[in-house]
Amino acid sequence: PAFLPFRHWRRHIYLVSCQKATDHLPTKFLFREMASGGANGEFSFSSSTTAAANRAGSGRNGLPKIQTQDSAKKLSDAAARGAAAGAEDLCYDDSATPVKAQTLDELHSLQKKRSTPSTPITAPAAAGNQGAFFTAMSEEERQRQQLQSISASLASLTRETGPKVVKGDPARRSTAPKVGHVEHYAPSISVTDSSLKFTHVLYNLSPAELYEQAIKYEKGSFITSTGALATLSGAKTGRSPRDKRVVRDDTTEGDLWWGKGSPNIEMDEHTFMVNRERAVDYLNSLDKVFVNDQFLNWDPEHRIKVRIVSARAYHSLFMHNMCIRATPEELENFGTPDFTIYNAGQFPCNRYTHYMTSSTSIDLNLGRREMVILGTQYAGEMKKGLFGVMHYLMPLRGILSLHSGCNMGKDGDVALFFGLSGTGKTTLSTDHNRYLIGDDEHCWSDNGVSNIEGGCYAKCIDLSAEKEPDIFNAIKFGTVLENVVFDEHTRQVDYSDKSVTENTRAAYPIEYIPNAKLPCVGPHPKNVILLACDAFGVLPPVSRLNLAQTMYHFISGYTALVAGTEDGIKEPQATFSACFGAAFIMMHPTRYAAMLAEKMQKHGATGWLVNTGWSGGSYGSGSRIKLSYTRKIINAIHSGELLEANYTKTEIFGLEIPSSIEGVPSEILQPANTWSDKKAYNETLLKLGGLFKKNFEVFANHKIGKDGKLTEQILAAGPVF
Repeated sequence: PAFLPFRHWRRHIYLVSCQKATDHLPTKFLFREMASGGANGEFSFSSSTTAAANRAGSGRNGLPKIQTQDSAKKLSDAAARGAAAGAEDLCYDDSATPVKAQTLDELHSLQKKRSTPSTPITAPAAAGNQGAFFTAMSEEERQRQQLQSISASLASLTRETGPKVVKGDPARRSTAPKVGHVEHYAPSISVTDSSLKFTHVLYNLSPAELYEQAIKYEKGSFITSTGALATLSGAKTGRSPRDKRVVRDDTTEGDLWWGKGSPNIEMDEHTFMVNRERAVDYLNSLDKVFVNDQFLNWDPEHRIKVRIVSARAYHSLFMHNMCIRATPEELENFGTPDFTIYNAGQFPCNRYTHYMTSSTSIDLNLGRREMVILGTQYAGEMKKGLFGVMHYLMPLRGILSLHSGCNMGKDGDVALFFGLSGTGKTTLSTDHNRYLIGDDEHCWSDNGVSNIEGGCYAKCIDLSAEKEPDIFNAIKFGTVLENVVFDEHTRQVDYSDKSVTENTRAAYPIEYIPNAKLPCVGPHPKNVILLACDAFGVLPPVSRLNLAQTMYHFISGYTALVAGTEDGIKEPQATFSACFGAAFIMMHPTRYAAMLAEKMQKHGATGWLVNTGWSGGSYGSGSRIKLSYTRKIINAIHSGELLEANYTKTEIFGLEIPSSIEGVPSEILQPANTWSDKKAYNETLLKLGGLFKKNFEVFANHKIGKDGKLTEQILAAGPVF
């Protein structure tokens, strides 16, 4: 044998490698003790039974000797073998617990245990006898039905079959159940390569598992210094509204908003089916796809089940954060989804089909309850696509869907915040003294308000711990960071860097916000706050609105943007977005306004218009209203202080302005008093009023309420010259 010395200490222990000719196992390594008592420094071997027994506890420093055989074999066996085999006596250590595996694969399988529901599986009461059926099913039958449902979602409608699917990563050996083709009509399965392969389904993976998939297989995915997953969305770093299409058919013809001003660009059923087939074929060609089964709407009475099929771990983690996460018990009884997204964004659409203007197409079919994404990997398309679906489905149930922030005071008073980008919707709805119900999408039903989503999608550009600590601290393990730039060594993110895009984003679960209210539901709102960043500087910092005025400004959805200096334009530009979210609404804006008016009237909510923009002049001559003043105004609304204030009316817009607010300079409450040039103020006020009038022309002929009386009231609530 070849001897390998470890260390000399009184006695010397050597590694002996030996293998019998009849032994078919790998080479065994045995430890032998050698005494240095031989003549001329030679080593002598002790082989007696007594010596073997005596050596059992005589290791270095009195420690037991190392055991290299099965733990079931005792020291006496070693002594007996020592007597029989002469010099082949062994040393043992019984203090180490043996591993319950014979191979490395078995050891790795022991490392992970299977997740199981923490409570007995029962179906909702509304399901009737179905609950007993699910409970009685075996685990294998549940998994088989689950896989059949996924196979049906991935079915090619022209070939009338779904793919063979199996759970698990194809890179790992698995004994998970497999499901063959799912037949939908008369089967006509042809023997092709695609019909022979299995599609591996990575179903509702945890964030840790999705991290592994992204880092291993998706170039550009990294863990940042705070533990977030930084990734890239490809060539598109924002939404593509001009590439969004909605199928116009008998189902949607009368319900949806079509024509001038509408965000809904029509497409026919055939073109949708071509794109759907293209997306499904692409997904089925992959070795693996990610499937998320989740919910929308925290109100359990009105939530919908959604399924997202995607090709990237980034997309799966994004939707894991943004939708409401199902419990193991809810997944057991999930069944067929109410809506399905096919995200094949890495693959382009077919440019030869009708209505296609680029390689990108986001197609919505409300009749089939499906959405297809081709040619863009920007994850925000999924979020806003589902928001559009809720803008269609919820009003059909008498529920108002809203693009708003929402928070609740400790006394249960709820406030809604409407506003376009840059108005302060997220900043003002996130208040340490109030509970956050949600920052972007909500429903208002007979039960009260509820958040549609399970997470937040916050802008990251110029983010800092000082300005927005809640968002900054939410960027940790589980959060998705889109298109940010970070140090290649420390992985520390530079939120001011716009090298990839200005539209850097963070998607995280709402639980990451310390004062989030869970579940994300609340009573009926007490205040409805419309935010406008008025760069013209003529709207008051705050004004109380009557019901008709609230509807007028809700339909208008006004804010103002300042043009970039690169084109030399210095004047502010008015921007109108109906219902403060025209890109996402599906029905005519007046329909949402009528529902809002009915709910505000029924529950006694008060409307407010808050200007977070300029005072004392337009952009360039005036100054931005201090955030501290705006916060004091919002606090006065929450406390009820402004309900008791004295008010005066403005010209043109007829807005009611409070005479004083604690902590806010009285002179800034009246815009006319802050302008040194009164003529310029009047001209600017008339200009903005004219822009409102022109924008509202497209809505003037739509009847709202019974006999159209509300329409007349709303039109009268606009600017009067």
